Amino acid sequence: MAEEEAHREAKPTIRVSAICGSLRRASANRGLIRAAMELCKETTIAGMEVEDVDITGLPFVNTDLESNSTYPPAVEAFRKKILEADCVLFASPEYNYSIPAPLKNAIDWASRPPNVLADKPAAIVSAAGGSAGKRMQYHLRQVGVFLDIHFINKPEVFILAHQPPRKFDGDGNLIDPETKERLRELLLSLRAFTHRLGPS
Repeated sequence: MAEEEAHREAKPTIRVSAICGSLRRASANRGLIRAAMELCKETTIAGMEVEDVDITGLPFVNTDLESNSTYPPAVEAFRKKILEADCVLFASPEYNYSIPAPLKNAIDWASRPPNVLADKPAAIVSAAGGSAGKRMQYHLRQVGVFLDIHFINKPEVFILAHQPPRKFDGDGNLIDPETKERLRELLLSLRAFTHRLGPS
């Protein structure tokens, strides 16, 4: 057991780029990213660092903005963060049965040549009403097939954000212990999968 712990500690820190599909200040999905950042400071998820990658400044995808495979500064900065990450965490609501426009726009920028999402391990979590984001997650997985994103299969984390017991406070912070535990399990699965796939 001690050898296993030593081996785990010897592994390099996994850098996780987290992308929120909602632009709302008090978004529950952004709250999930903040919770993931806090969980990764605990010893149970040692060896992971989560960075909230801001997509609010990205322009709409427009090939007129491209020049010899260079992109606007905000896009270049975003793409660099994804490229340098070991894996990606998507946290997003569901809009009209599908992927919210800000998230799809970010994915489309990331996939422009060269595709910086290719071969990245990834996980999805969603907080939403109705289906709790199930359709969004399945649509995102379909997009991931074409972009060579390697999603973990389990656990699937769908959160009914507005049903009791209350899971988020008024600022979008995650306050429900059971949901925190589900998020912890997802992060542990992503960590193990990222180690298994090796450097991206």
